[in-house]
Parts: sequence; C-alpha cells; structure tokens
Amino acid sequence: MNFDIVYKKRVEIGDINKLKTQLSEIVGTEWASTEEADLVAYSKDYQLITNRWIMEGTLPGLPHIIVWPENELQISQILKIANEQKIPVVPYGEGSGVVGAAIPVYGGIMVDMKRMTKIIEINKQNLTITVQSGANGKWLERELEKKGFLIGHVPQSFHTSTVGGWIAHRAAGQFSTKYGKIEDIVLSMRVVLPTGEIVDTKLYPRASDGPQIEKLFLSSEGTLGIVTQATIKMWPLPKKQEGVAYAFKNIEDSLKATQLVMQKQVYPAVIRIYDQNETERHFYAEPKAKNRVMVIFVCEAPIESLVDLEISEIRKSCIECNGTDCGVGPVKHWFETRFNVKESSIYIPKGQIADTIEISVMWDTAVECYHSVIAELKKIDGLILASGHASHFYPNGVCFYFTFSGVVQDGKTPEDFYVSAWDAAMIGTLKAKGSISHHHGIGISRARWMRDEHGPVLTLMKRIKSTLDPNNIMNPGKLYDEPERE
Repeated sequence: MNFDIVYKKRVEIGDINKLKTQLSEIVGTEWASTEEADLVAYSKDYQLITNRWIMEGTLPGLPHIIVWPENELQISQILKIANEQKIPVVPYGEGSGVVGAAIPVYGGIMVDMKRMTKIIEINKQNLTITVQSGANGKWLERELEKKGFLIGHVPQSFHTSTVGGWIAHRAAGQFSTKYGKIEDIVLSMRVVLPTGEIVDTKLYPRASDGPQIEKLFLSSEGTLGIVTQATIKMWPLPKKQEGVAYAFKNIEDSLKATQLVMQKQVYPAVIRIYDQNETERHFYAEPKAKNRVMVIFVCEAPIESLVDLEISEIRKSCIECNGTDCGVGPVKHWFETRFNVKESSIYIPKGQIADTIEISVMWDTAVECYHSVIAELKKIDGLILASGHASHFYPNGVCFYFTFSGVVQDGKTPEDFYVSAWDAAMIGTLKAKGSISHHHGIGISRARWMRDEHGPVLTLMKRIKSTLDPNNIMNPGKLYDEPERE
C-alpha cells in the first residue's frame, strides 16, 4: 500500500502495544484490533474520491487501533485514556457518510459503535423509542413496524447508517417533509464527552430552561463527544399511501408548484424535483416527461381522507403552474430505484470523477441558486455532466442536490478536478445566499469553506470545541480546521 497521504498528518503513538493492552482491558481482547486488514477497512467512509484512491493503492487515512465497546462506561474509559495521552478518537457508525467525516486523518482510535444496538424502551403513550446509537436504521424501522409504528426517517443510506450517524451529520430522510429531519425527531440523548463524563439531556416535549445542549451534538460529526443513546419520536403506521407525478416545462415552474404546496400547509411525505438532465436519466420511459422537469409526490397518513385532501391540493397547485399529469408510473419507478446508487461504482473504473453535493437555500433565491451552481460547474475543464434535483422542502426554502461527472484534462490530477467541482458548487451556492450543506455535513470535502459559510460564528464554534475538548482528541481535522484553498 502507498501510505503517502496517510502519513502527512498521522500522529505518532509511542507504544501501540501498551495502548492495545489498556484498551483490551476495557473492551476485551477480542474487541480491540491492530490487524492490518481491520485498519485498512476503517481507513475511509463512502466519500467517492477515496474509492479512486483505494483503487490506486492509496489510503485516505489509517487508524492505529479499532475498538468495539458495548456500553457508555467502556467508551468513557476509552476517552479518558485518549484524553490523557492526547490520542485522536474517531467515532464510527457504518461508514456510509459521503464527505470524509469518518476518515481518521490523524489516525488514533476508531470507536466502532456496532455492538450498541439495543432498543431500551418503546413508549406507546409518548410515541417515543429509546435506542442505542449503533442501531441500524433499516433494522430499527423493521422492528417498529412489527409493533405498528415507524420513525419515518429514511435517508439514502437507510440500509447502511445508524442512529448515531444520523445525529452526527444532522441527517434528512426521503420522507422528511412529513416526518421531519433528525433534529425534529430527536428528543433527548446520552453523550460521552471527550474527557469521559457521561451526560444525559432531559426528555421533554419542549422546554424554556436555557440553551438546548443536545442541539450542540447535531451536525457535530463526532468532534464534541460520542452519542451513545437517543430518545426519538415515532408514529403510527399510515393506513393509506398515494403518489402522483407531474412534468413541468422548466425548473422555475416546478419550484413554484412545490412552493405553493408547502405554503398551503400541505406536507407530502415525499417531494422530488428532477431537472431535465436527471429526468432523462431516471424517467426516460415516461413520454410526457421528454425534455421536461419531473416532480413526484407521495402522501401518506393514518387517516385516509387526509391523503385524499393532500393529493387534491397538490393537483391544484401543479395545474396552476402548467404541470402535466404523468400518473403514478414515475412514482412507482422512484420507489423501485430510490436506493440504487450503482452509478457511483460504474463511473470510477471508467476513469470518470463524479460526486453529489447537496445545499439549501431560501425560496426567494432558489431559482437563482440552481442556475448559479450549474453555471459554475460548467466552467470546469473536462466536465461531462452537471445536473440537479430538489429532495427536501420547507415552507421557507428547499434543498438542491447536484451531481457532477467529468474526466481529467492534460496536466491535471483527479484531485484537481474533484476539488474544482466542489469549489464551483460552493461558489455558486454562496453567490445565491445558500448554505453549503443541507444534510451530508462538512467532513473534508467542505472544510475549506466553513469560514465563508459562518464568518465570525466559526470562531464561536471553535471556543465551544476547545471548552468541551481541550486536548482536541475528538475527530481532529474536521469542522473547525481551516485548510488553505487556492
């Protein structure tokens, strides 16, 4: 293996055998590993450029040791050792993040949460479930469905993500317009702080009793502590689900229609807008969508008449904006293919550089933002594709999700193209007053844009980080570092 990238930042640990012995005494010898196969397996998440690095024999990061704790007391002891010896610690869910947040750029201890998957309590009166943070999302939803409930949090990584990962990245699921994003779903949590203290936040429907400390850990990407348990909302299973699809002449009409729907206080479980390029790729079998923008809606509820009302109002809004009814065929196709991400593995072996970038923006600059990002991407030499869809909606704004693909030009490297594309998307977003991330997080893909995003607020974030993590052991190199950019 070529470890050039790894050793640029990887810290030195004087006696790795001593550290392994200390950690093995906490978790058991079978739950601590320094085997090369394990270290390599935990060297990356699903950031797409790193797949290319692996194919070329280069690791994006290399931990020194992997541990699999089974409770927060063990995690507390691990963090106390790491804090005392100033060893980096990176929490790990299932590695499905796409911005490099779980890459151990400084090495250190990877804390894999997969042994902590217990359902602690299902409270049908409160409509809550308390679960350990290593629980897999699909498994958890399946267990709840057996009892007649659901969480409704279905990210693209549904089959390969955990409750802790949702919290760390402030995730949003496909059904978020109805059920909310993870910040709407989480009510309380248990956290192990970098110095080893175990903190429980109080469970309540709402309170006015000071700053909500649990909000600090949403989107913290493992930099402020390790969430070990959470109490989250659940809902009765819907009794009816219905979908409809409309095609529009352009992105402007499609956005106007969805804005009308949201501002009527109609909340479909799913809304997705696909621009002309993405409609051609995903809905080529629908003749009414040729050279048009496809929009699909899915409504569901435990009250059937509520679904009927929502579908009726959606139709009115779409007709008002000159939409063409495409029936339920595109909706069925979306359900059949929504977890299909094969393109991410097809492009790379063929030499293409590709990725997806999600951002958010208020309604008054939404159209401008879409065109701004596409225009900036098209300036890049070697670009083959720049497309976009909208995947999450609010009465006040929208989340756009852009895809780019291209090839390396003479004299350039894959990293040059990749960074140029990401920077182009950030420039286009900020020009239109958008936010540089909606639900994937910052990781290493966006870190160099944090100052542009937050201004002086980033300094305040750094103060909070230094207070909770004085020795900077928790996932160093993320969020608060400011890498130089060209």
